[in-house]
Amino acid sequence: MKKFFLLLCAVLLVLGTVLPLAAYRLTLAVLGRERTDVPDLPAASSAVPAPEPSPSADADVFYFEDQSTGQAVEISRRDYVLGAVAAEMPVSWPDEALKAQAVAAHSYALYCRDHSARENGAWLTADPARRQGCLTGPVLHSYWGTAYEANYARLSALVDEVLDKVLYYADAPAGTSYFAISNGQTEASENVWGTALPYLVSVDSSSDRSADNYKYTIAFSAAQVQQALSGLGITADLAAPESWFGAAELSPAGYTKSLSICGQTVSGTTLRRALGLRSTCFTVQYQSGNFSFTTQGYGHGVGMSQWGAKAMAEQGADYAAILAHYYPRTELRG
Repeated sequence: MKKFFLLLCAVLLVLGTVLPLAAYRLTLAVLGRERTDVPDLPAASSAVPAPEPSPSADADVFYFEDQSTGQAVEISRRDYVLGAVAAEMPVSWPDEALKAQAVAAHSYALYCRDHSARENGAWLTADPARRQGCLTGPVLHSYWGTAYEANYARLSALVDEVLDKVLYYADAPAGTSYFAISNGQTEASENVWGTALPYLVSVDSSSDRSADNYKYTIAFSAAQVQQALSGLGITADLAAPESWFGAAELSPAGYTKSLSICGQTVSGTTLRRALGLRSTCFTVQYQSGNFSFTTQGYGHGVGMSQWGAKAMAEQGADYAAILAHYYPRTELRG
């Protein structure tokens, strides 16, 4: 009997140790140590999933896919907007330009939310480690160094002024795309992405012509261009490279819509990506075995020119006027 009693005590002691540990591990397995995917997780206080936001609603939490890891990242609205502005504009630029960028980044993220089909629940992509799209806290510390405290105080104060502001079109957040420098005129969305949006039309941005590196020339050997073209399914004869490029069709804003390459029609956007050109506003010359591409501007050209926003702010425009210029027919709410 005494042996049986001692054996029973030992069993109870083991169970008392193992069961809580098993329960703890099960909880971690169900809830996860950290939230790496975002769709339809139950609210902490209820078994009923939180309701999906309506297409016109703002959000307190934003989600982006980190391109370095492939993971969905959950971030507060304020941290996302601040990180997006830090990634897109120098903090030394004028207040009103930075505020215009904050509203554009905020609105664009909500537009992506309403149109995203990513399985991991992310709305759009960013790469904080490469300082692209959105800079998170540790990256900001590294990026700004000893100026972190001053830069963060300045930028967070500006972001807070417009954190509730969103650009709308037809009662939904607008797809407020942006880029660095135009050729002097922004491009219409249908000439880049094939879809016409009433607020992404060509507008004047002539101040961009005074931007740093507005014109930029890059050279490629004929063999390098041949390799890039082969990736597009085009066979280019190295015996006659001077005949590869034919006439280009330009958009009304002066960007290359398409051009003839070795007898095939290629869009300007496709060639820009294949060669890594700064803009689809370009000219090409061939001489002594090399091609020279000279671009005007930097980026896809659709929406708000960041250099143009800077110039407008320096000329006295406030952020609302900047946004109204680059996104006509939109409505600023909040």
